Amino acid sequence: MTSAIIVAAGKGTRVGANVDKLWLEVAGRPVVAHTWASFNAAAGVDDIILVVRDGMQAEFTKLAAQFNFKKPFRLVVGGAERQDSVWNGLEALSPQTAIVAIQDAARPCTGVELIAATIAAAHEAGAAVAAQPVVDTIKESADGKIISRTLDRSKLWAVQTPQTFRVPVIRNAIGAARAKGLILTDDTAACDLVGQPVRLVAWSAPNPKVTRPEDLPYVGLLLRGR
Repeated sequence: MTSAIIVAAGKGTRVGANVDKLWLEVAGRPVVAHTWASFNAAAGVDDIILVVRDGMQAEFTKLAAQFNFKKPFRLVVGGAERQDSVWNGLEALSPQTAIVAIQDAARPCTGVELIAATIAAAHEAGAAVAAQPVVDTIKESADGKIISRTLDRSKLWAVQTPQTFRVPVIRNAIGAARAKGLILTDDTAACDLVGQPVRLVAWSAPNPKVTRPEDLPYVGLLLRGR
């Protein structure tokens, strides 16, 4: 059995203090509805856990009815940090779940083919992540003012979501981070702590994350094109 955890409990502070980016409308739907729709349509995903802010459960239930999402889903309350929200989602998995795909709710352009590719890679390697090679020249700066050095971009990858795992692998990895008191914003970073290799799933199609309102025109163009 394969489950998806859609992490939708963040506050999105870069968008604005009183604006929830997940509910901004783009291409006729809220951002989070596009993300949910992709996993609802993904043939390899059996059920969906949405990790949400407490008090938002009714809104997500309405969203499922509005867009006729048929796949079984559960709502789980998020934690103080993203890592805590992912942990809460993992705790809510069915005992039958062998593979879990973890997705940022604010990444609405993720397609079913990419979801399937990360699931297949996780079956083989234990851990997999959607990724794209870095095409810009990357500079490092110690103080944010002066360049310290230039990094070799041929070895650099931008990782995205889905980040997909065999369930014991990600439970062990995030459990290790929690035991050390570490706060990680990326699930695959927890794999580094336990020496778990992570398979890069290279993907050419854009898979942006909505972080600011000015991202919406580009995301809308992608969604309408799809």
